[in-house]
Formats: sequence, C-alpha cells, structure tokens
Amino acid sequence: MARGQWAETAMGALVLAAAAAFLLYALSAGAIHAGGGGYPLIARFGQVGALAPGADVRVSGVKVGTVADVTLDPKTFMAVTRLTVIDSVKLPADSTAKVTSDGLLGGSHIAIEPGGATANLKPGDEFQNTQGSVDLFGLIGQFLRPQAASAAPAAGPAPAAAASSDPYGVPATPAAH
Repeated sequence: MARGQWAETAMGALVLAAAAAFLLYALSAGAIHAGGGGYPLIARFGQVGALAPGADVRVSGVKVGTVADVTLDPKTFMAVTRLTVIDSVKLPADSTAKVTSDGLLGGSHIAIEPGGATANLKPGDEFQNTQGSVDLFGLIGQFLRPQAASAAPAAGPAPAAAASSDPYGVPATPAAH
C-alpha cells in the first residue's frame, strides 16, 4: 500500500472511533434520563397539542423526567400520558401538570407546578390537577375573525342613534356634496 492510502485508512479509522464514542455517550446519557431509574406517573389532558413520547417533564424549567407514552382513552376521549420522573424528585400529591409549548413552532413539554401537600405522589399515581395545551393558532384566529353573530349587521333600517355614530362612538360627519 502506498503511503497516502495508509493515511486515508488511519483517518477513516479515527473518524469511526470518534463516531462510536459519541454513540456510546448518547446511549448512556439517554439511559440515565429515559430508563435509568425513575417512577411512573399518569396525567390526563383534554388537549395535548404536539406532545409526543420522549418530551421533557420539567419542574421550574429543570428537566426531571420524560413522557413515556401518549394514548387516547376510548371511553372519555382524554389523552392519557405516562410520565417517568427521576427518583430524587418527590412531587407533592396536589401538584399540577400542564402541557406547555416550547415555542411558536416547537414541540411541547409537561411543566409541573408543585403543590403544598405533605403527602407525595407515589409510583403509578395520577395527577388530579391538569391543564391541557392552549391552541395558539385557534386563539389568534378567533381574534382576527370575530364571531359572525356579533359582526353581522342588524336586519332592517338602522336606528337613528346608530346611523349618527360608528361602532366606536365617534359621531358621524355630514357628507360633503
């Protein structure tokens, strides 16, 4: 083999070794948060938006777990989320779980607001207080398109008071001929 071929082979081996090291690190770091210990909790939501398995569970912005599963309860049509929270975090029994968006176009995560109860949630317990995600685009759409009933003009001739002023209370000016 020529000298240039040995250099290319050595460089390729070095790149493969670095890729393997990154892969091992990613797998070990993921195992710590995903399956490396923790206790399961359940939360039911009316709307989960873009929440997906693997999403963060956070308390005060700090990641304390992950969303393990999101399914639909066929009887209540509620979204059932199964969470895994690290063992070192003990959540009060009256804590609130909220689906929160990461940004305008980003995904979602679950934010937990700890309550003040002296008893803690135990493995397999369900949050009693939950708040689903807010449909931001739906809210914007309602703001931009007011309800048709309130925006539609009344049938028939307009009353004299309404004819003399606009909807904002500004008196009408006489029309110039």
